[in-house]
Amino acid sequence: MNEKWKKVKLVPHDLHYAQRIYELASQPPVRDALGLRDSSVEDTLSFLEFIMEEEQAGRVVSRVILNENDELVGLTELKKIDLDLKRCHIGSWIGHEYWGLGYNQASKLAILSIAFEELGMKHVFAGARAVNIRSQKAQEKLPYFSLNVEDQFPEELAWLEEREKQSCVLHAVFRDDFLAFKKELVRL
Repeated sequence: MNEKWKKVKLVPHDLHYAQRIYELASQPPVRDALGLRDSSVEDTLSFLEFIMEEEQAGRVVSRVILNENDELVGLTELKKIDLDLKRCHIGSWIGHEYWGLGYNQASKLAILSIAFEELGMKHVFAGARAVNIRSQKAQEKLPYFSLNVEDQFPEELAWLEEREKQSCVLHAVFRDDFLAFKKELVRL
């Protein structure tokens, strides 16, 4: 595989990750980008218990992102999974100290492989708050993303804006585009 793409491991959530997740998510650049309120390790434990229940019920696929040194660098997930329409939404965040090191790209490649190859999704949506320029720029860098699909999928944009309580942009990854990109990446 092309060395430009870092390797990460996606592992299931475990309560022993709570302290590190709390530390990374509490950093002001991350907390502000995610729109999080001040919280505690106990809140993070509650979040992890909730996510693990949601995963057990099949409503999300959520993973911890570990780098090549097995350090926790962030989280990524597939949410709003619709097995009938074969679509879902992706969300991820990377700890501030790991920004700009390629972990966002690598984690997206890994979680999208799960979406398309294991779950059989046709579309994976990636939204961002209109004010979150950093997230938008990160999505724009990924060559398999289709940008600004709001007109094609107005119901997905409406769901996202209702969830975020503000204006958002909507991008998508289409199954054929992603699989062609991945095939080319492996060939390189």
